[in-house]
Amino acid sequence: MGKEITIVIEGLKKHFSMGSGRFTALNGIDLTFGEGEFAGIIGPSGSGKTTLLNIIGTLDSPSEGTVKVMGKSVGALNAKESAILRKTQLGFIFQSYNLLHVHTVFENVEFPLLLLKIDAEKRQKMVLDALEWVGLTDKLKSRPAQLSGGECQRVAIARAMVKKPVIVLADEPTANLDAANSHHILQTMEKLNREFRTTFIFATHDEKVIGYTRRKIYLEDGKVASDELISKI
Repeated sequence: MGKEITIVIEGLKKHFSMGSGRFTALNGIDLTFGEGEFAGIIGPSGSGKTTLLNIIGTLDSPSEGTVKVMGKSVGALNAKESAILRKTQLGFIFQSYNLLHVHTVFENVEFPLLLLKIDAEKRQKMVLDALEWVGLTDKLKSRPAQLSGGECQRVAIARAMVKKPVIVLADEPTANLDAANSHHILQTMEKLNREFRTTFIFATHDEKVIGYTRRKIYLEDGKVASDELISKI
């Protein structure tokens, strides 16, 4: 049985206004992603990696072409429909963490589960499991200001993965981690990918991340320069 296709991108272009002209960040992208992929979108700064990730995540919309995520056309979704898709199917790991600073580590990781109206006892177990994955069970009562940059990034990763989403979109997820923590987090993601068939898509420069991916998509000037499957023994 083949993999279920989770993302279909056809003829994607994204333009941004710049003064009296425009900048084309993505210029004719055609890609598909199947269930359980562990893929890296790789390329120099300005190649369109983050823009592509944002459109897949319904945080932005195509200027031209179509992007379908779990059968839903991103360009046709209204704000409420986009929010529901993000809430139920997608997990995000941002380079800038986007943590809620007045809340504890536990509360930050719990937040996506509150949106899903999961009962308190189940929420607690899911949050503790996620914090164990990233090695932060001893920090559950701390607030972001009391954590290092690397710890904040691990909280952000736990928050993205706590609901076991169908797709995780990760923008430079190891940017603030040392080598040991990077490998620990990547191995955790790899384990979740294999156990739950979660599709992981990384936008990254980091050779450590690239080394774990099983598909490498190179962007250059907003176009796919190469798309390479890697055999992992």
